[in-house]
Amino acid sequence: MPILKLWQNSQYREISFTGTPVLAALLQQQGIHAPHPCGGRGFCGKCAIRAEGALSDLTAAEERAGTRLSCQTVVLGDAAVWIREDAGTVETAGNVPVLGTAMAGHFGAAVDIGTTTIALKLYDLTTGTLLAEEGAMNPQRSVAADVMGRIGAAMDGKLPALQDMVTEVVRTLLCNACLAAHITREQIGSLVVTGNTTMLYLLTGRDPACLSAAPFRADCLFGREDILLETPVYYPPCMNAFVGADITCAVLDSGMHRKEETSLLCDIGTNGEIALWKNGSLYVTSTAAGPAFEGAGISCGCSSIPGAIDRVWLDQGKISVHTIGEQSAVGVCGSGLVDAIAAFLETGDIDETGAVEEDTLPLADSVALIPADVRAVQLAKGAIAAGIRTLLELAGISAEEVERLYIAGGFGSHLNPDSAADIGLIPHQLKDRVVVLGNSALSGAARLLLDRKLAEDAEKLAQNAVHVALSGNSRFNRHFMNAMLFGEDDIFE
Repeated sequence: MPILKLWQNSQYREISFTGTPVLAALLQQQGIHAPHPCGGRGFCGKCAIRAEGALSDLTAAEERAGTRLSCQTVVLGDAAVWIREDAGTVETAGNVPVLGTAMAGHFGAAVDIGTTTIALKLYDLTTGTLLAEEGAMNPQRSVAADVMGRIGAAMDGKLPALQDMVTEVVRTLLCNACLAAHITREQIGSLVVTGNTTMLYLLTGRDPACLSAAPFRADCLFGREDILLETPVYYPPCMNAFVGADITCAVLDSGMHRKEETSLLCDIGTNGEIALWKNGSLYVTSTAAGPAFEGAGISCGCSSIPGAIDRVWLDQGKISVHTIGEQSAVGVCGSGLVDAIAAFLETGDIDETGAVEEDTLPLADSVALIPADVRAVQLAKGAIAAGIRTLLELAGISAEEVERLYIAGGFGSHLNPDSAADIGLIPHQLKDRVVVLGNSALSGAARLLLDRKLAEDAEKLAQNAVHVALSGNSRFNRHFMNAMLFGEDDIFE
C-alpha cells in the first residue's frame, strides 16, 4: 500500500492510501482543508503546495501557476507533501452583552458560522461572565469560497460532507473552550448558533436547492429550537434566503432598531448584507460582492495571517506598508487591499476607470497587485456601493441624512473608513460616522444566549423587515455601472 509522507508545520506523519486519489481529497480525509475559492478548477492557485514523488504530470493550470496545486495533483504512489497552514485571525471581538433571563443551564455558548470563519464564545449563564473564546477557519472553503459554490456542491451530493465539516469544527471549538474554562462538555446547557441562511442549511443538513435559483425562497427561515451535538440549540431567525440570522443578530447587537436616528449597517464580505433603519422600518438587502475583500481571488491575497499586509499608505509619495506581526510580507489581506487601491488611485497608477498601465503594482518584496486584482475590487466595491445606493433611493433619503454607519464583521473591524470612502465603497459623507461593531453576529447571538427574551425582538425584526431584491433590479443595475468607477462620479449624492 503506498504511503504519503506529510510534514504539517512541525509535525510529521505517514498516511497509507489506496487507488490514485486527487491530493486535495486525500488531505481532506485527514482533516486538512486547503482553500479552493475557484471550486477546485485550478484557477485561483490558493491550494499551492510543495509535493514530490509519484505524482501526475503538471496540468495546464499548474504550469500557469508555476507550482503543484492540491486540487489538480493526482497521487500515483509513494509521495511527500509539506504544508504550512494558513491559520488566519478569527474575529471574536464585539460588544459586551448584558445578562438578563438567560437560556437554560449553568453554561452556554454562542456560535457564529461564517462563510470564511467560525467563532465561539463560552459563558457562565448565571453571571454573564465570558469564560473562553475560540475561532477557526470554515473548512467548507476547501469546497468553494462562496455560498453559491457550496449550494452547488451540496446539490451534487456533498451535503453530508459539508455538514460534517462544520459540525466537527463546532464540536472542536466547544471542547477547547470547555477545556480552557475547566468545565466538562456535558455541563453545556444551551447553544445559540447564528449564520447566513446557507450556512444554517448546511449545518442542519437541509437541502439548499430552494436557494439555488429564482425566486430564491427559503423553505426554512429558522427562528426555532433544535438539538446540536446533543445540546439544546436556538437558531435565530433569518430575514430572507440571502439575509440571514447573522444580520438579524447584527441589527440586534447594534441596537439601531431601538433608536430614533436613521442608520445603515453593512456586513462587507463575500455576500455583502446591508440594512437601513428609518422611521421604525427596516430595509434589508444582500449583494454578491465576491471574496476579494477576504483575500480570495486576489493574486497575492491571504487571510489575516502573520506577514499579511493589513495597512498601506503614502509616505512622501511612496508606498509604505504594515504587516501583521511586523513580519516579512507574504500577501495582502482585505483591509490592506482597500488601502492599496486608495493609495494607487492617489498616485495615479490606477485611473478612475480602473485601468492600470503597468503589469504589476508593487507593495513589498514579492507582493504586488495585478490588473485583475483591481478589477476584482471594482466588482466587489461596486456591488456594495450600488446596494447601499439602492436602499437609500427606495427609502427616499440621501447619504447625508444617515446619522450612523455600523460596520460589522471581521473585515470591517480593520477597515480604514477614509480608504473605503476614497475608493467609493462607502459614502464619503459617512466616513466620520462609522461605528465598528466587530463580530456583531456573534455578539448578537451572545445577547440571545444571555437574555432569551430578546428572541421576541429577533422574531419581530425578521418578520417585519422589508427585503429589497437586487437581482434584475433596474435601479441596482444602473447604480452598479456607475459604482464601477473610482472617484469620478459620486453615486451617493
